[in-house]
Amino acid sequence: MIAFSGHDGARLALHLSGRGAPPVICLPGGPVRASAYLGDLGGLPAHRQLALLDLRGSGGSAVARDPASYRCDRLVDDVEALREHLGLDRVDLLAHCAGANLAVLYAARHPERVGRLALITPSVAAAGITVTAEVRLATARLREDEPWYPAAYAALEEVVAGRATGDHWAAVAPFLHGRWDKAAQDLDAADAEERNGDAAAVYAAEGAFDPDATRAALARLTAPVLVLAGEVDPNSPPPAMAEYAELFPQGRLVVQPGAGHHPWLDDPEGFVATLAPFLR
Repeated sequence: MIAFSGHDGARLALHLSGRGAPPVICLPGGPVRASAYLGDLGGLPAHRQLALLDLRGSGGSAVARDPASYRCDRLVDDVEALREHLGLDRVDLLAHCAGANLAVLYAARHPERVGRLALITPSVAAAGITVTAEVRLATARLREDEPWYPAAYAALEEVVAGRATGDHWAAVAPFLHGRWDKAAQDLDAADAEERNGDAAAVYAAEGAFDPDATRAALARLTAPVLVLAGEVDPNSPPPAMAEYAELFPQGRLVVQPGAGHHPWLDDPEGFVATLAPFLR
């Protein structure tokens, strides 16, 4: 672990792995979940060095003195501080889920600093894209042959209707994985320990996102952008990901067959086969 200072002097943690300079800055989701859940991203460090950032308040990074600094738009300055710490004129960014909101806000504010942008099963909140309940449910119905499907689908109906309880959220977890095996269950169980719930509550607080301004900025972004969707992921379903990819002049959508919300876990070889050439 390497420590460096955020934009306001906060102690932040960085985890380096692999070979092939310069490193790819990896932004975790959660939001504000320690980067440990990303693992080795399916073996990607064999092709590029990765720099996994623990956002303030998570993993090895210090808890923020000012809770408002957990807001996504303010975290952009921490990413810029990391770029400066690494001594790079431009950076390649890889972001998962909620981390994609941070990545695109960084790209909108510092377009000249972005080399390549890989958005893995991204959240689309910062861009103001709506994922409808029917699209989520239609994606979930692809799993109807799974033994856990009836209970999970009933719970998902409650989630998309806005009536979810903690039990409902727990019940839909299998939908986020291409295989509901021990590795998937362990990753899901670790979320409670690895995610800072207080920080997560602030991440998308009022004022964090300005979708119209962000979309306008992304329409001018010249960097290559890869949007990777999981075929069976109801959180970031392929139809919404296709709409998202179209926001970028050099955007490209890849749908990983049989994958859920964590495609590097579902099919490591397929994941790396897509990401390694893009980040080369």
